[in-house]
Amino acid sequence: MLQEKASANCLSIVTSTEDGAFQKKGHSARVLSPEEAERLAKDRVLVSEFKQLKLEKEAQKNWDLFYKRNSTNFFKDRHWTTREFQELKACREFADQKLTILEAGCGVGNCLFPLLEEDLNIFAYACDFSPRAVEYVKKNALYNTERCKVFQCDLTKDDLLDNIPADSVDVATLIFVLSAIHPDKMHLVLRNIYKVLKPGKCVLFRDYGLYDHAMLRFKAGSKLGENFYVRQDGTRSYFFTEEFLSQLFKAEGYEQVVNEYVQRETVNRKEDLRVPRVFLQSKFQKPFSKT
Repeated sequence: MLQEKASANCLSIVTSTEDGAFQKKGHSARVLSPEEAERLAKDRVLVSEFKQLKLEKEAQKNWDLFYKRNSTNFFKDRHWTTREFQELKACREFADQKLTILEAGCGVGNCLFPLLEEDLNIFAYACDFSPRAVEYVKKNALYNTERCKVFQCDLTKDDLLDNIPADSVDVATLIFVLSAIHPDKMHLVLRNIYKVLKPGKCVLFRDYGLYDHAMLRFKAGSKLGENFYVRQDGTRSYFFTEEFLSQLFKAEGYEQVVNEYVQRETVNRKEDLRVPRVFLQSKFQKPFSKT
């Protein structure tokens, strides 16, 4: 079921799922309950500067240990990617046109391999911060060097041009990647991707949104900064507002195409629990060259 809800400054698209939960897309952030608002307001103490510097220095090690513990079992394969991002199909100028994509932050291939299976006319560049994750991708039975090139890369400092020609990528994806990077360095990732993206082509973005359930679960002593937290394993997570993300991309020369919250419920029938999830799903375009 689909409904449209209009307010003075936004239009939300609401859909119902088979289990009675909802999914809503729009420009309004999730509204907190009084209890949630009070709990967040009390969480003001930040992690010490010494520990924050240590977390930044050991970021790669912490993600490598994450993949060592979880192998390829933590994340589900993301078969929803082409359904949610029709740009992956719509950007073709003619049927069966070969597309070159970049998956920035590929993890162990949960998005990469479903894409390669679903579309035989894709060549993919894929990179990840964790050397261990890259090795898992290369050991996957579906890995084929004729269809993809995978490499280790710190997107905040390693030049993508060392592995990808300039202005050669049709679509770049940033799916649950930017949130793991310190907010002060996020712009470096966008600047790096800009160099390899073709003029007129897009970055497809999906990541944690403000007041997602994961943000509300952090205990006192986990806060690094505004909307920025550290997990027990040392990995970090930022929760985006629509405004912050828009400013971030526009400052690096991108044009906004779509930028909206996706609010949905995850339903646990056994425990009769409905968990509010909030994501930001967006599309930003590299402008055509000025003549």
